[in-house]
Amino acid sequence: MKALHARFSLPLIVTALLAAGPALAQDNWLTIWMASPQPTWGNELPLPTRIPEALADSTIHQKLRVSVGGSQVRVVVSNEYGKQPLLIGAARVAASEGARQVLKFGGEEQVSIAPGETRTSDPAALVVPALGDLVVSLYLPQRTPLATFHWDGKQTALISPGNQVNAQRLEGKEQVEARLFLSDILVDAPLDSRALVVLGDSITDGNGSTLDSNRRWPDFLAQRLVAKNVAVLNGGISGARLLEDGMGASALARFERDVLGKPGVKSVVLMLGINDISWPGTAFAPNAPLPSLEKLIAGYRQLIDQAHRHNLSIIGTTLLPFEGALQGSIIEHYHSAPKEQLRQALNQWIRTSQAFDAVIDFDQLTRDPRQPTRLLPFVDSGDHLHPGDAGNRAMAEGVELEVLF
Repeated sequence: MKALHARFSLPLIVTALLAAGPALAQDNWLTIWMASPQPTWGNELPLPTRIPEALADSTIHQKLRVSVGGSQVRVVVSNEYGKQPLLIGAARVAASEGARQVLKFGGEEQVSIAPGETRTSDPAALVVPALGDLVVSLYLPQRTPLATFHWDGKQTALISPGNQVNAQRLEGKEQVEARLFLSDILVDAPLDSRALVVLGDSITDGNGSTLDSNRRWPDFLAQRLVAKNVAVLNGGISGARLLEDGMGASALARFERDVLGKPGVKSVVLMLGINDISWPGTAFAPNAPLPSLEKLIAGYRQLIDQAHRHNLSIIGTTLLPFEGALQGSIIEHYHSAPKEQLRQALNQWIRTSQAFDAVIDFDQLTRDPRQPTRLLPFVDSGDHLHPGDAGNRAMAEGVELEVLF
């Protein structure tokens, strides 16, 4: 593989830190967790959002597991897809079930976030343990449409009536598996810390892994990298594509937000393309043609160029086998002979082009030698598309850590 590109003196991330103000510029703020924001949808997509249309006078309690730890914490709240201001009446953060720490925004406990904007909280004194759990509670005092979310959170969030941000025992009248308005966690981390983003789709997002168990393949990778002070950020969106928007923005559209704009990111793993190949002719895109190999390669090259211009290493992965995927579900015709031919051709380019700084061959790692167009049975969650817990662990353990930076 080609050598890593030389470091520029002032990458975009440093520029963003300086623009964010003295607190971010002076401390070593590192993104240690993320959930890529998505817009909610109606009947244009065949899957339900599985969340209420709106909430009022309600508190959302969201649990998450971080990678690298730190001594202070900041929480990022997103109203990226909202059509009205998002009013947060109160917010708290706690390590697991510990004492709640007040989150303030510009010195105030209440914050109004304009449509299309995000807000980062002031630093809160909280020791965040590596691979530890945090709970973030947000109180919504007025009727608030849930316009910005992350669909496949793989973690149960609790919704309780009234202002319950200080409640020691988390209880919920409603439960959802999505992330609501919560997009990033930052800590004041050790100086030698850095972050890696995995930009992917539902395979990265953890679809097929066990709910509330943190068994996505980036979770297992984070366990391997924590001793090296490397935060692993899950930039997966179920249904994500490289070239086109769908259940979220395309990789081309969100690369700046989800990779270049994250404090501390030094590398990105790109694991996208299977939905570009598989969606045409399904309920997701019934009239869309297959993309050409040339268009997919051009999309990859655009992201590679962006990464290198901002001094990031970019690692490509081959696409997993998917014969038999989603048969018997509402999403038929996901796999076909022409789609398989395109996957094989794209994988061959990923392996041999030397366009990426390194390659992780997940196809070779997960395919059944007797039926190479299918997942190994122990890898398969059962839908012939997404790995289960054992498959996610095998993927993470199959990564050679030295290729990541």
